[in-house]
Amino acid sequence: MRGLLACATLARRAGAAASSASAPARRHLAGAAEAAEAELKKTALYDFHVAHGGKMVPFAGWSMPIQYKDSIMDSTLNCRANGSLFDVSHMCGLSLHGRQAIPFLESLVVADVAALKDGTGTLTVFTNERGGAIDDSVVTKVTDQHIYLVVNAGCRDKDLAHIGEHMEAFNKKGGEVKWHIHDERSLLALQGPLAAPTLQLLTKEDLSKIYFSDFKMIDINGYACYLTRTGYTGEDGFEISVPSENAVDLAKALLEKSEGKVRLTGLGARDSLRLEAGLCLYGNDMEQHITPVEAGLSWAIGKRRKAEGGFLGADVILKQLQEGPKIRRVGLISQGPPPRSHSEIVNNSGENIGEVTSGGFSPCLKKNIAMGYVKSGLHKAGTEFKVVIRGKSYDTVVTKMPFVPTKYYKPS
Repeated sequence: MRGLLACATLARRAGAAASSASAPARRHLAGAAEAAEAELKKTALYDFHVAHGGKMVPFAGWSMPIQYKDSIMDSTLNCRANGSLFDVSHMCGLSLHGRQAIPFLESLVVADVAALKDGTGTLTVFTNERGGAIDDSVVTKVTDQHIYLVVNAGCRDKDLAHIGEHMEAFNKKGGEVKWHIHDERSLLALQGPLAAPTLQLLTKEDLSKIYFSDFKMIDINGYACYLTRTGYTGEDGFEISVPSENAVDLAKALLEKSEGKVRLTGLGARDSLRLEAGLCLYGNDMEQHITPVEAGLSWAIGKRRKAEGGFLGADVILKQLQEGPKIRRVGLISQGPPPRSHSEIVNNSGENIGEVTSGGFSPCLKKNIAMGYVKSGLHKAGTEFKVVIRGKSYDTVVTKMPFVPTKYYKPS
C-alpha cells in the first residue's frame, strides 16, 4: 500500500512514454497496458468511476480512482467543507461467528473485544510473534457470537492466511469459530459535515443516536446495509457495506440527495485527508517490524490486555509499555519541498535519528506535514531537527497530531 500518489506518477510516465514512442511501439505499449489492466480486480463501481471521469490506477491489485475531474487539493478541501463519497470496496470485510469468536480473535489482536458493547467497535492491530503489526483493522462486536471486521486491501491475502491458519489450529483444539468473507458486498465511505444529513434522507433510522464507532444493520434506500460511523478522514462519516448489486444505485442516490455538494473522491485526496488527521497508512507508517507502542497506538491495547497479554507478541509489547520503546511515531511540519516516505531525519550535526514514513503538502493548512519515526527522547512536540530531501537539509519540527482537528460524532 506504499505511495498512493506514486500510482498517479507511474500512470503519467506510462502515458508520456506511449505518446513519444513510434507507432509499432505505441501499439505494443497499449497492448501491454491493456493486459496489465485486465489482470486488475474491479469493484462493482468501476464503470461508474470511469463514466464520472475517474483516473484509474493500479492499487493493491485493484483498478481504483486516484482522482476525478477535481484536483486532489480541491477534493480534500471539499470533503472538509461539504463531503466526499469514496469507493473502498477493495478493502476486505469479514465476519467471525461462533461461541468462541471473541477469545479466538483476542488471541490475534490487542483490543479488549469482550469489553465492547454490542454494536460498537474499535481500532485494533493484528500482531506477530515479535509484536510487530501484521495489519490494523476496525473490529466490531455485533454480538457475543458475531464479530465484523474490515482489513486493508493490500494485506488481504496475508491477513486471511494468518486468520485461517490460526482458526484451523484453534478449532482442532476444540474451538468453535467459523468465518464468512463478504465478497458479495461493496463498501462505500461517506465522509464530511454533510454525511449525516445526506444519509438521513435515505434511511428511517435516527442517525443522531448512532455515535462514532457504532455499528448497526439498517435499511438504506431499500437495501440491507451494515453501517459503521467511522472513516479515514478525521471527519464525521460512515462506512456503508451494501450488497454489490445495489452499490451503484446507492452511490447515485447519495450524490443526488446532497445536491452536488458531496462529490466522488479518489484515493489521492483520501491519503491527504488521513495524513492531516494523523492516521497511519499500513505499509508506510505501520509494518511488520513496528509495534503498536512504537506507532503511538498504545491506547488501542485494552486495559485487561495490558494486564493479561494473551495475544501474539505480548511479551515484547508489554515490556515496551513498561520500559518505553526505542523509537516513536511523530508528526512533523517542515520547510522546503514536501518530505516523502524514506526521507532521512537528521539532527543538527547530520546524524541520522529517524525516517519519514508519510508526507506531503496539506491542502487545509497550506504547509508541509509528515509522519515518521525518531529515537525516543526526540519525540516531544517542539523538538527541532532536519529532514533531508534530494540531498539538501530543511528545518522541521515535531508537532502534535492530528494536524487538522478531528470532528468525530461523539456523545456530548
